[in-house]
Amino acid sequence: MSPSFHIKKPAQDSLNGSIQLNGSKSISNRVLIIDALCNNQIAMENLSNADDTVFLKNILQSKESVLDAGAGGTTFRFLTAFLATQEGREVVLTGSDRMQLRPIKILVDALVQLGADITYEKNQGFPPLRIRGRKLKGGKISLPADTSSQFITALLLIAPTLEEGLELELTGTIVSVPYIKMTLKMMEYFGINTKFEGNNINVASGNYTPKPFYIEGDWSAASYFYAIAVLAKNASIELKGLTNQQIQGDAVIAFISNSFGVETTWKENAVEIRKVSKPDFSVFNFDFLECPDLAQTVVAFCAALKIELHCKGLQTLRIKETDRIAALDTELQKLGLASLVELDSNNWKLISNNLTTHDSRLTTIKTYDDHRMAMAFAPLSLKLNELIIEDANVVSKSYPLFWKDLERLGFEITTAI
Repeated sequence: MSPSFHIKKPAQDSLNGSIQLNGSKSISNRVLIIDALCNNQIAMENLSNADDTVFLKNILQSKESVLDAGAGGTTFRFLTAFLATQEGREVVLTGSDRMQLRPIKILVDALVQLGADITYEKNQGFPPLRIRGRKLKGGKISLPADTSSQFITALLLIAPTLEEGLELELTGTIVSVPYIKMTLKMMEYFGINTKFEGNNINVASGNYTPKPFYIEGDWSAASYFYAIAVLAKNASIELKGLTNQQIQGDAVIAFISNSFGVETTWKENAVEIRKVSKPDFSVFNFDFLECPDLAQTVVAFCAALKIELHCKGLQTLRIKETDRIAALDTELQKLGLASLVELDSNNWKLISNNLTTHDSRLTTIKTYDDHRMAMAFAPLSLKLNELIIEDANVVSKSYPLFWKDLERLGFEITTAI
């Protein structure tokens, strides 16, 4: 476990600064798989330096027979599908202890239907996997639509290599649609014909065409600075590397934050966010079905503002790096701010407590091996004055420079004793 960090809010009331955002992890991981499928001929600019991307890049270059994907769900799932297509190669794909508790059966079953040879090394339905690569036939399969979009993307990325292409029927309500559309847009950029109508996705057999590719900044990372602007008395922050391509679903944080008084101004490859007003409402409604990675950020700043949040679309948070719903509820209750209550299978309510002041004792936030827990809670120091984030370097999974960038805005960060 890495050190705990003591976070103190900036001494000044007005937060000003310029942040260079890391390339999007989601985009980076997709383009790395596409690059591997066209013999490493793509010239990439602004590739993410997140742990998940570094792991994926290194594994794609490795010739070892045992491959460790670490804690990265995207990394593991994308590699499962990719390695299944590598004719003549046999590997064991494993991951962290938490990764070995995350279900993979839906993806494995789909790949086996397409002709893959994959078996479980330990527990049925869970990593590690033994994968014997072969030419896959492809064809038509069905997949539960409410499963992780990473399973769907893993299949889509390899679809052009299948003899018959891929006809994918998604049954039920589709989650994280923007991530699926991101994948298809990128595939089309590299020359693949796709069609997404209703609950059906069709990808024709073909070859990716290599061409230069710029990876825009990470909107998921940007969300933490929007949270800072929401909670600050005054803020004007430039976020470099972002574009208005609308390829990342988490760009909706600009829309959400506008309701909380944060204005976004678009520039060339950057945005400027400014605090212009305070929210004048006590209840906020939002469906996170298409942007689940924003849930922790929005839940946390609503709790800090004592705004009652009614939300949907949190189902997939149960199978992330941790059970994020349980983690949010536990840590918000620890702070004395709120409880996250499940009303039914698709509705949750954030209920603020009636305390008018926060307990003066310094609180330690547990991060549960989850990078987004650390980054979602850090902005709350603006309301609580200070707090401690346990295992703070967990942020390296997606945003290694997060703490340095907070210091640029005036936050005081020291190692907790």
